Order: sequence, then structure tokens, then C-alpha cells
Amino acid sequence: MNDKGPDLFSSAARRQQRHAPLAERMRPRDLSEFVGQAHILGPGKLLRKAIEADHVPSILLWGPPGCGKTALASVIASSTGSKFVHFSAVLGGVKEIRSIVSKASEDRDHYCARTILFIDEIHRMNKAQQDALLPHVERGTVTLIGATTENPSFEVNSALLSRTRLFVLEPLGEDELVQIIKNTLSNKTRGLGTWNLRLEQSALDFLCKASAGDARQALNTLEAAAIFLRDDPDSDGRISLEAIGQAIQKKALMYDKSGEEHYNVISAFIKSLRGSDPHAAIYWMTRMLEAGEDPRFILRRMIIFASEDVGNADPNALQVACAAMQAHEFVGLPESSLNLSQAVIYLATAPKSNSALTAYTRARKDVRELGALKVPLKLRNAPTDMMKDLNYGRDYRYPHDFTGNYTPEHYLPDEITQRRYYTPSSNGYEQEISKRLDQWQKIRSKQEDDGQDQCSELDAKEGK
Repeated sequence: MNDKGPDLFSSAARRQQRHAPLAERMRPRDLSEFVGQAHILGPGKLLRKAIEADHVPSILLWGPPGCGKTALASVIASSTGSKFVHFSAVLGGVKEIRSIVSKASEDRDHYCARTILFIDEIHRMNKAQQDALLPHVERGTVTLIGATTENPSFEVNSALLSRTRLFVLEPLGEDELVQIIKNTLSNKTRGLGTWNLRLEQSALDFLCKASAGDARQALNTLEAAAIFLRDDPDSDGRISLEAIGQAIQKKALMYDKSGEEHYNVISAFIKSLRGSDPHAAIYWMTRMLEAGEDPRFILRRMIIFASEDVGNADPNALQVACAAMQAHEFVGLPESSLNLSQAVIYLATAPKSNSALTAYTRARKDVRELGALKVPLKLRNAPTDMMKDLNYGRDYRYPHDFTGNYTPEHYLPDEITQRRYYTPSSNGYEQEISKRLDQWQKIRSKQEDDGQDQCSELDAKEGK
């Protein structure tokens, strides 16, 4: 039984796509027309066998835009003997899901018919929708095919995720885009074969690179250039590099501010700063700004970085990052992009030290494992006579009363008095800090040695 209904995958719908966008018209009709994703659809691969045997399990297709998720669902729709139902995660609700499931249950019980439920942008389904669908996927009332550009582990609840098989789709390679574009130019029924167009090699190369693995974008750009030439009375059907450039206008960046690519790009940005590569850091910062990221998000991460990865190797780094934040609040985009750029370059080229992070991590470990150790009496404040009688503040030595404003003292709790949390690096200003700490250690060691000598002399006298 192949009662697919009047959705976008049916043959009737295909006949009505005369005026549909080129990318829509060129969707593959079967596996022989599908280009790319050989790692899951190549000969002998599990998914290919399941499609050919018409035994497709509930699956999730995760990949970037234009890599073939909906196209693969279209192939399954045309190959299966099941009913194929398309559900919009954006427009549909729990009521629609229940109606689909009810019909699927009836068809299974009365006609032994299977139902495949295709949900595009499944990451947009809310918790109520997912909960309503879960038991029916578990019982096999419907076979679910979900497509998403977002990491399913973030957006799909674990129960539904565990009942599906995940297939990860990759961005299309340039060779695969070339094949799709050439097929489109030669296809006379659904493509541009009747337009007698010739695509220059330089234009083809640029189109593939600019599309960044997105077949939909490549075909939309090709269609725009073709329409431009068709309307030009002096056109000879040659699509030049200039024509493709005009059709593209501006590359649409793949960057969802709430999705995985958001975290991928900010991760690349921070790692570039940490790796002292100002060129890469500026690139990733610009990627985020051009994609519409809130500059405050970038600046907050830069302020954290200034202490976490630069620290006291260059104490000015934190000031520069905070100044960039203030400058942005005062100036705003687009001018404040210069303030961000200046700060990014400074942070990337500053000497690096993570000693502030490691010092905090070590101290936190002791605090959590040892609990609230008592403050030594000599370090306690004594604002009342009673506290003084209890020896609060007794024997405390005020550093400013000593030469160099320093005198050796133990400031940690008695149980951990020898702990050392901060280890300065040999980079930047921390070299000076290290020298200072070494100097204070020598004074402390000398005092301890003198104290031991005095004790030895006293012991000797008492022994006599």
C-alpha cells in the first residue's frame, strides 16, 4: 500500500511543482539520484539496505542545512510501501499528533498498513509534543523520521532519542556539489536543461566554495543567476563568475545563536586566543558579529579569558577587555567592532598564564574536601575587649611596621599552613611576581633558620 496523501513528497505534488524553487524541483526521487552521504548510504550500508528492503526503523537525521536530510526523506517516501505523513514541528501541535497516531493505529489494525511520520526541524518540537509522540514510537504505531540541524542530545528528550537510530549527515563536498549543479543544468524536465546555459569553470568553483556544502544554497544561487541572464536580452547563456557573485550578494553564514554551531564558533574563538593566533581570533570574532551575535556575549567571554588564560602574565589584559565592554556600551555597533578587534588582538598577543585558574582550582579542592577550617586566632579581628581576652588578634604582626612592608607570617589555617596554590608562570609580568615571591621566601627561610638556631642554643644551655 502506498497511500502517501497530498504532501510535498507525493507524485501529484511533484507535478504541481512547476513553479517551485529549483532546489525543490531537483529533489532526488530515488537512491540512484541521491548525491552524497556515502558513509550511510553507500553499497552495503545499514540505512541503504533498510530503504531498499522497505524496513526503515525510526531514525533521526542530523546535519547542517542543505546536506540532504529532507531529500533523503523524499527518497524514503518514494521507495516505501508505507503511508508517509509529513508533520510540521512549527505549525502542528499535540492535537495533530494524536490525530495522526489514531489514523496510523487504525490503518495498522485494519489494513496491516505501516505509517512513516516525517518531522522536519524536529528540534523545534516542545516537550508536550515529544511526550505525546513517545509511546507511539515505542510501540511502533508510527515509524519516526526526524530531521534536525541541531544536536539531538540538546533538543530531543533522552527517552525519544533512545528509541531512534541516529544518522549524522555531513556537509556536501565540492565534488558532490559539482555533480548536483551539472545534473541540474542538464535536466530538461525538472532542472535548467532547456535554458541552454553554460557555467564557466571559475563561476562553478566559486559557487561550490561559497555554498559551503549546502546544496540548497548552491541551487538557489544558480537559479537566481539563470533568471538574471534569461531576462537579459544580450545574454548568450554563459554564466560568468561575475553573474554568480551578483546572485550571491552576501554569503549567509551558518550560525544559530542558540544551537551547536554557536558553541563551535565561540570554542574556536577562545582556542585561537589561547593559542596566540590573532588572525584566527579576528576571523572567528568577525564570523560571530556578521552572523548577528550579541557583542556582549563575545565581550563577556573575553573578560573571562583575560583572567583565565592571561592572568597576571599581563594584568592589563583584564583592563583592556573591560574597556572594550565599556566602549561598546558607549559607542555601539558598527563602530564598536573596532574596540572589539583591538581587544582581541591584545588578548591573542599577550603572554599567557592560567595560574589564576589553577590557584583557584587547588584552593577550591581543599575547601570542599577539608571543610571550613578555623581561622587562626592571630588573624581574627578583635573589636571588643572580650575578643582580646580570648586572644583574638594576639601576636599579629603588621607588615607596614617592618622593612620593605613585609614580615614572614603564616596566614593559612594551621592544618594546611604549608599549602601552595599559586605557581606563577615564567611569562610576562609573572616573572616579576616570581622574583618577588622568591625574595619573600628567602626572608622566611632565613627567619625560620634563625629561629631554629636560637632554639638549639637554648636547648644546649638547658641541657648543661
